[in-house]
Amino acid sequence: MKMINLMINGQPVQVEEGTTILKAAEKAYIKVPKLCYHSDLEPWAACGLCVVKLEGSPKLLRACAAEASEGMKIITHDPELHEVRKTTLELILSTHPNDCLQCGRNGDCELQTLAADFGIRDVPFEKRLKDIPIDKSTPSIVFNPWKCVNCGRCVLVCQQLQNVWALEFLNRGEETRMAPAGDVLLNESPCIKCGQCSAHCPVGAIYERDDTEEVFEAIRDPEIHTVVQIAPAVRVALGEPFGYEPGEVVTGKVYASLRKLGFDTIFDTNFSADLTIMEEASEFVERFAHGEGELPLITSCCPAWVDYMEKYWNDMIPNFSTAKSPQEMMSAMTKTYWAEKMGLDPEKIFMVSIMPCTAKKYEISRSDAMLLEGIQATDISLTTRELARMIKSSGIDFETLPAEEADSPLGRYSGAGTIFGVTGGVMEAALRTAYHLVTKEELEDVNFHDVRGTDGIKEAEIDIKGTKVRVAVAHGVANVQSVLEKIRNARGKGEDPPYHFIEVMACKGGCIAGGGQPYGTDDEIRRKRIEGIYTDDEKSVIRKSHLNPDIMKVYEEFLGAPLSEKSHKLLHTHYEARPLYRK
Repeated sequence: MKMINLMINGQPVQVEEGTTILKAAEKAYIKVPKLCYHSDLEPWAACGLCVVKLEGSPKLLRACAAEASEGMKIITHDPELHEVRKTTLELILSTHPNDCLQCGRNGDCELQTLAADFGIRDVPFEKRLKDIPIDKSTPSIVFNPWKCVNCGRCVLVCQQLQNVWALEFLNRGEETRMAPAGDVLLNESPCIKCGQCSAHCPVGAIYERDDTEEVFEAIRDPEIHTVVQIAPAVRVALGEPFGYEPGEVVTGKVYASLRKLGFDTIFDTNFSADLTIMEEASEFVERFAHGEGELPLITSCCPAWVDYMEKYWNDMIPNFSTAKSPQEMMSAMTKTYWAEKMGLDPEKIFMVSIMPCTAKKYEISRSDAMLLEGIQATDISLTTRELARMIKSSGIDFETLPAEEADSPLGRYSGAGTIFGVTGGVMEAALRTAYHLVTKEELEDVNFHDVRGTDGIKEAEIDIKGTKVRVAVAHGVANVQSVLEKIRNARGKGEDPPYHFIEVMACKGGCIAGGGQPYGTDDEIRRKRIEGIYTDDEKSVIRKSHLNPDIMKVYEEFLGAPLSEKSHKLLHTHYEARPLYRK
């Protein structure tokens, strides 16, 4: 790669050709203010805060989008640039409500931080607030157009990263605003509730629906037995709001916090991830080794991907694994197997899940989320962010809290269960067990490095004692299209499918970067969280789902065997084609 040399604030800087001025400044340890820019997205220079001066030019350059070139002399900070940026912020604030104390982003808002950095105490411009109602139509995400700053991040992430196109810009000039496509309600649009719009929004314009008060009420009710489960990715992210580094595994502190909050029983979704593998790996073997069902088998743990598939790729329904997600399997087992063992009335059990995902709130509202007539499997799904707020408001000192263990028998998990939280993890966990199911032998090296990493699409050929298994892993919904197009093309030509097994995750990096995780996720934070997940796997005594003693006990005492009639009734689901726009 060709290197170029430039000067920034009188300091020589060398960067690769094609580097933006913003990135060049960062290399020189200079922080240029920005609001519309996010490292996940193509820069489009909307906000104007990152303007810099180029010696010899009367124009101000927008550093996020302007490329550095050989010999450039850039000034990033001086009195004139300070005033330009401050005025830009004041104009943005003139269209933004002053209700920070009631906003879910209070203390974690990029606009609030910038206003504080620039010492803004008064806004010299007349307030011009949008008179548009708040959209609470989805079970997952709330859109408050009053607070939108037209940065465009949500539109870009929905269109570029996710290829969903549920959000767009309407009108022009002063009337420009972001809205669901077609200016309909969000729940009537193609939205898949992945929450990446909320994860990338710099302010409080898009956020998860808050269900914490309903959980507090259940905990306070002496007639209700509250049970909670935590997803794999939560354990490497919940520490962040309490000052821990991203990726630090805080599982024991999460369990302890949940007991302090007053939950009666704490289980771990990693256990039901092991259960999911037993069902899904068995389903794969049935299709691959015995020809019972269509190939490739496509994983189904991600509810945003399920919604996307039902809307955009419903011709692939026969390829979809019918195994429910770990969230729903845990809830089903809690209100049947565990309730029976404990002598509890399932109607008196209130199941709460802590998930890295906003789409899990949608998943529990699906028609197939009903366990029995009148009984909901998962009653409430909270995001990692919501749990952090509950812990803080309850006066729990997370940092000094001693670690505790989950409850039995639905709390013990294998390393395979924990890697569900990263892209490629479901595939790797399934292959560890599928190898055993096919060969009746144990795999010595359980690490499938070919399906790991953050490439948008990963392809590999796995050797199972001479039998070649072609697999693919895609994360970030936009990456899915090319994988599925290969299947359609092969099918249209009457050829064998290019893959036997496919894992899909809607969010870039997998669940560790889900729409409900702590704000500020970028590739570096993804990397650290992924490392934390694999560290948890490597430290596990048991690293294969089928060797989890509690999993074996569940089948012996209750389910019988994977894909049995009882497991199909409790742990499997069905899919249906859905229209892009609802009425």
